[in-house]
Amino acid sequence: MKKLFLLLIIAVITLQAEVAKPWQTKLKNLTPFEQHVVNDKGTERAFSGKYVTSSEKGVYRCKVCDKPLYRSGDKFNSHCGWPSFDDAIPGAIKEVLDRDGRRTEIVCANCGAHLGHVFRGEGLTKKNVRYCVNSVSLNFDKKRKIDEKLARAYFAGGCFWGVEYYLEKIKGVKEVTSGFMGGKVKNPSYEQVSYTPTGHIETVEVVYDPSEVSYETLAKAFFEIHDPTQKGGQGPDIGSQYISAIFVANDKERQTVNRLIKILEKKGYKVSTQVRNKTPFYKAEAYHQDYYERKGKKPYCHAYVKRFD
Repeated sequence: MKKLFLLLIIAVITLQAEVAKPWQTKLKNLTPFEQHVVNDKGTERAFSGKYVTSSEKGVYRCKVCDKPLYRSGDKFNSHCGWPSFDDAIPGAIKEVLDRDGRRTEIVCANCGAHLGHVFRGEGLTKKNVRYCVNSVSLNFDKKRKIDEKLARAYFAGGCFWGVEYYLEKIKGVKEVTSGFMGGKVKNPSYEQVSYTPTGHIETVEVVYDPSEVSYETLAKAFFEIHDPTQKGGQGPDIGSQYISAIFVANDKERQTVNRLIKILEKKGYKVSTQVRNKTPFYKAEAYHQDYYERKGKKPYCHAYVKRFD
């Protein structure tokens, strides 16, 4: 009887694992070498992959879960021996700092399959980014298209860890990335922004679906998760890199933000938030991404305060 009960428990646990990660069954259909790459973080030999020099138009999908990862229009020949892309489909890729702390691994954000590594500052394209991907981690689809409805918004309200923490919880938000914006230095490091006059502000890039959440809703949330009246920083974080700002991409966004600021001012708030034109956004190092989620902590200088009716 005990043996039967134990077998039932094992069966339930196995079933739960399959439900939680339905792609587990797909892993079993991969070749040993494919499993070695996507599961064990292996690497194929340089110039051996079938997509190294491919130039057909289409979409590159995850070998395991079939989620779209890269567009062919973002693929370029880096002469490094592996397929290279200078951009990824929003929300498709997750960056993870390698155990050695030197390189940044890229994995499928949906199933966690190992893809390769990302490199910045090489100057190979205008975007100055190279996603170096194993061909065996990908499937190419020249017929199916991806949804192009996603939009981006940019908010700066003190330490980007806290802003990211709250905005990524909003329904319709697909991805929030911590980074830098507003300065003149290309691809700055956290140390440069913190200790030298780069002109950059700690900013988050919010990728969202306009059919699920409006820009106005995001802007309202931003004004309610930090203190828009504080000048020169946020909470205990003082400095020009921590000021409150919103980077707008068009007149419609600017009008929305200005209208919300007027509402707050009528309520007695002396808003110090700057409204600036959008400039190039530079992603921060991997260890800054999803900081509070990884640490299991909550923001120390951000909290939700309802300011709109």
